Amino acid sequence: MTSVGEKGAVGGRPSVVPAGARGATRIADRVVAKIASQAAREAVGPLPSDAAGPHATVVVHHDAAHVRVHLELDYPTDIGGRCHRVRRHVTERVGALVGMEVPEVAVQVERLHLTAAPGVAHGRAR
Repeated sequence: MTSVGEKGAVGGRPSVVPAGARGATRIADRVVAKIASQAAREAVGPLPSDAAGPHATVVVHHDAAHVRVHLELDYPTDIGGRCHRVRRHVTERVGALVGMEVPEVAVQVERLHLTAAPGVAHGRAR
């Protein structure tokens, strides 16, 4: 005759419940947004001293994170190339660290900071 031990185990051995059946971990949208902001900061590279760092907002729906990144860039620069790097890096980092699919990363450039060439003063030349 078998005996039932602690926690419903048969024969005194603890029962093993598969990981997927034990529950779920809920990661708050603001946590995913902080991770996305940090990933964008890593990807965008050096910014002018008066530029604000990237800021992300996230909406999570059915284990998919829809990300919007707001950033400021120096100018002149390859805006499209830098935005592409931000999209790719945010997708990779959020996927790796949070385990969510990232089907969309919208990058919005809020402001461009003019960086003058060495020896050129700001303003118009007459």
